[in-house]
Amino acid sequence: MHRFKLGLADLATTWFACSPVQEAALSLRMWTHPGHYRLQSAAFERLRPAFERLDSALLLSLVSPHRWIPDFLTPRPATPWPDFRTELAAVRALPPEQLRPELEQTFLPHHQPLPPLLAAGLADPARLLARIADALEEYWECCLAPGWWPQARAALEADLVYRSRVLAQQGAAALFADLDHRLRWTDGVLSVDRRWKEWDEEITVDGRGLVLVPTFFARGAITMISNDRAPQISYPARGQAGMAAPPSPVTPRALEQLLGAPKARLLALLAEPASTTDLAYRLGVTPGAVSQHLAVLHRTGLVNRARHGRSVLYSRSPLGDELSGHPRRG
Repeated sequence: MHRFKLGLADLATTWFACSPVQEAALSLRMWTHPGHYRLQSAAFERLRPAFERLDSALLLSLVSPHRWIPDFLTPRPATPWPDFRTELAAVRALPPEQLRPELEQTFLPHHQPLPPLLAAGLADPARLLARIADALEEYWECCLAPGWWPQARAALEADLVYRSRVLAQQGAAALFADLDHRLRWTDGVLSVDRRWKEWDEEITVDGRGLVLVPTFFARGAITMISNDRAPQISYPARGQAGMAAPPSPVTPRALEQLLGAPKARLLALLAEPASTTDLAYRLGVTPGAVSQHLAVLHRTGLVNRARHGRSVLYSRSPLGDELSGHPRRG
């Protein structure tokens, strides 16, 4: 059990962020443990030829048999939407003498030796660190950034909008309960079941702020391995099914006759917040076409829109829910 003690000031400064470097590092689990993340399987199979042309042996060696990833590969985000290269600079800035402890705490607690490739590389830790960072950057540029990340980012943005709404409308207790079944909020303590019973740690946040980070590559809430790092919890992101390019939604014939098929399909998709780019991908049309239809739906009060960072996210309004046949409860 991992317990975070949160005072009122700590609770007030709990915030959300998304991390492209974390997603790149955690996505390495797709190649070592693909059956654990089935919603991403199709997308990553399409990436396999490109991945196998990289320094893939080194990248795969960074994932322990228990799916742990070294902490230095998942630095805590400094802003809600950090840039990949800014975060990668933090990875590169790890003092070389800390590389061995980082790797050992990933493998040795499970009685696993360091993979031979890493063990040999530690003869020159600065060179090994540079090689790891270079491999991660090439993986990002060749595999993730061109197509997977834009869609993933849209889904993560929608997750953050939803979580912010839960926090504003229902409070912290409801938020933590909704994030994941491994989290429990009681008397100012947020507990995380880390599934390793011999580990029982308590961390006082003490003004450092708690960062909550959605990810596609965790089956439950997870924390950093080391307790010395600033508090951070990653949790399974919503909207992962949409990453598998779902079929167009079924819409009532009467709604299509009233609004036209494109607008009716958009309204059906907007039960959860989504960006123009995400909607265009899911419908197989251009972002420009989606923008025109959304503008009409917004002017008629059927959808709401809210800016999150550099993106604008759309969702059905209560009127849109009623018209689409999905009235809100309560």
